[in-house]
Amino acid sequence: MEPIPLLTPYKMGQLDLSHRVVLAPLTRQRSYGNIPQPHAAVYYAQRATRGGFLITEATGVSDTAQGYHNTPGIWTPEHVEAWKPIVAAVHAKGAVIFCQIWHSGRVSSYELQPGGKAPVSSTEKGVGPQMSFDGRLEQFSPPRKLTVEEIPMIVDDFRKAARNAIDAGFDGVEIHGAFGYIIDQFLKDNPNDRTDEYGGSLENRCRFALEVVEAIAKEIGGHRVGIRFSPFADYMECHDSDPHSLALYISAKLNDHHILYLHMIEPRMAIVEGRRVVPKRLLPYREVFKGAFIANGGYDGAEGNKVVAEGYADLVSFGRLFLANPDLPKRFEVGAELNNYDRMTFYTPDPIVGYTDYPFLEQSSI
Repeated sequence: MEPIPLLTPYKMGQLDLSHRVVLAPLTRQRSYGNIPQPHAAVYYAQRATRGGFLITEATGVSDTAQGYHNTPGIWTPEHVEAWKPIVAAVHAKGAVIFCQIWHSGRVSSYELQPGGKAPVSSTEKGVGPQMSFDGRLEQFSPPRKLTVEEIPMIVDDFRKAARNAIDAGFDGVEIHGAFGYIIDQFLKDNPNDRTDEYGGSLENRCRFALEVVEAIAKEIGGHRVGIRFSPFADYMECHDSDPHSLALYISAKLNDHHILYLHMIEPRMAIVEGRRVVPKRLLPYREVFKGAFIANGGYDGAEGNKVVAEGYADLVSFGRLFLANPDLPKRFEVGAELNNYDRMTFYTPDPIVGYTDYPFLEQSSI
């Protein structure tokens, strides 16, 4: 019997992974007051397997980083202590866990910012109202453009957050450079209207991201660092006129810092003959980047197996499927039916419903 590609071992730097099914970072909004909670230990441990690789939900690097209620932080000693039992629960299952660190930038509001001040960004251009899954219209406050002198302070917030993550026991960090948040706001030419050394050319627009990578790699070692990009996405009105050139440039420049992996999101899925098809346009970046490459975006088990077998990606991350199927690798192994996910409970504050109550295969068959 031929081995299942997604379930073959992979050595990622110094990490020995038993399979290539990665838990993608998923915001769940169940960290009350930005403090990780005990139920998160249950949630992550449910999805942990020996030699598996998990990436946490986006975790704020400072008190200015928050864009939504009840997302976790990693900037205070209290945050570090709250994360420790969660990490320990995952390690007890023999899995590897990275903390995704982020700053939301202009995707925030006065009420979430210290002192009710304006969110900070690469620009003064704001984000229009966005419809949430539960039908609410989310409003964001006009941002303030960071001065050149302030930008190193944000870089340092990322560095300190990475150190805190290691102190909490995490195996490494993933830098959130995707989906319209602060790094994306610098990278892409639609939001970035700067005329200084952080705007204009590709080199200038990528400067902030690369300074963050460099600072973190120097602090904790490049072998503990990954980064996630969404070059083709226009989430939160953040898009680029030439995403291919942007992705190619930044992928190549990352090699200067010898980081562990690049995690990249496919363009929007196409509909062909009534079926969703993953565009699979990430190969040029996979070829230029020297480390491990993780693909994400619309994959199911069959598509995931195909891209691993073809060498298109080393690993594949799964979001909604892993959210609803805590034993997703096992289900892939035996070809079992998958639980359906419920969008309406993605971001509710309930510590159980839509969070830790999705059944395992053994429970489904009872």
